[in-house]
Amino acid sequence: MKILTYGLNYAPELTGIGKYSSELCEWLAGRGHTVEVVTAHPYYPTWVLAEGYDNRSYQHEIRNQVKVRRCPLFLPRIVPTGKRGRIMSHASFAISSIPKLMASVRQLRPDILLAVTPSFLIAPAALAVSRMFGTPSWLHIQDFELDAAFELGMLEGNHLRRAAMSVESAILRQFDRVSTISPRMMDRLHAKGAPPKSTVKFRNWVDTDAISPADRRTRFREQLGLSDRHIVALYAGSIAAKQGIESLAEAAAELQAKVPEVVFVFCGGGASLKHLVKITAPLCNVRFLDLQPDERMRELLATADIHLIPQRAEVSDLMLPSKLAPILASGRPAVAMAYPGTQLATEIEGAGIAVPPSDRHALSEAISKLARDPGLRMRMGEQARALACARWRKETILNEFEARLIEVAGRGRKDD
Repeated sequence: MKILTYGLNYAPELTGIGKYSSELCEWLAGRGHTVEVVTAHPYYPTWVLAEGYDNRSYQHEIRNQVKVRRCPLFLPRIVPTGKRGRIMSHASFAISSIPKLMASVRQLRPDILLAVTPSFLIAPAALAVSRMFGTPSWLHIQDFELDAAFELGMLEGNHLRRAAMSVESAILRQFDRVSTISPRMMDRLHAKGAPPKSTVKFRNWVDTDAISPADRRTRFREQLGLSDRHIVALYAGSIAAKQGIESLAEAAAELQAKVPEVVFVFCGGGASLKHLVKITAPLCNVRFLDLQPDERMRELLATADIHLIPQRAEVSDLMLPSKLAPILASGRPAVAMAYPGTQLATEIEGAGIAVPPSDRHALSEAISKLARDPGLRMRMGEQARALACARWRKETILNEFEARLIEVAGRGRKDD
């Protein structure tokens, strides 16, 4: 099967959508499929162009049997925290990628075109090109970015929202298949008008062999000047507005004197990193690490006694944190900011503690409770590992997705 993947993010980006898109494409290539990718030059989550790439031009490379076509995009000089910079960046890629997308379809003649959002701005081009060449189309939604943009105030206005949602709904109904990553997000997809017969739940995943429970006495503790007596509360991933990361800073300030053995470690980058560093500067119980490569991920996750999953209430069930599956696989408990009944709260049931996103005191109390009870941490960690193996195993999820791709591609060939 020949597969063309189209999306904004791809390896060597270490977090989020780029990580999952590249793992998917490399896995499919390893299964013997021909896989090509049209994507942007790598920049996420720091919004700084990765070393070795030239954002003034198109570039091609081969990464683990996958041909990758890189397209330029606008990168603001200052990491964008509002709407203007992000929209301009996403729009610039949507425009610059169209020639490469068309060239790839002409040359490869793919059996299926798989578009990955965000950014939803690429969806119209993906749909138009697939129709032009008679290629079956699949749209995979990692988060509902339009809903999130309005909920977070990055986009405003009732008329604009109605217009945007109307266009989104019309586009969703035109794809041969539309997938997303959780049951609640599937419900939203149907509410937006995507026909149930054309929708597929396609979870993110974790390699449960590569990420597994390990000794907490890691080199990271030594690097950070921490001993066995310290209880590490770890946040690892993108540091951006939708995470509500400032709540963790408030919890660190509250626990600094009450539970001094708890140390908050932030590992990542993103639009809110400088702000986070600034507001935690007076605190002695906060440490920072740069983003870590895949080969050190198991060790990083093992460093934690408690994992932290912040999330703003406004984006509940509009996305599911990509860090969740590795956290569960590491066999450590989590404290998640999620209301009861939301997808995130449901996913960590028995494997952590969910607290209301707006309740700073409840967040601090949950961290304190786990810090003071090693038996509880162990029991919840064991349940986390069991959930990862039951629900999030990479081979199971990707085998099922491959079968769905073959089914859709086969129908396209019959229609021809």
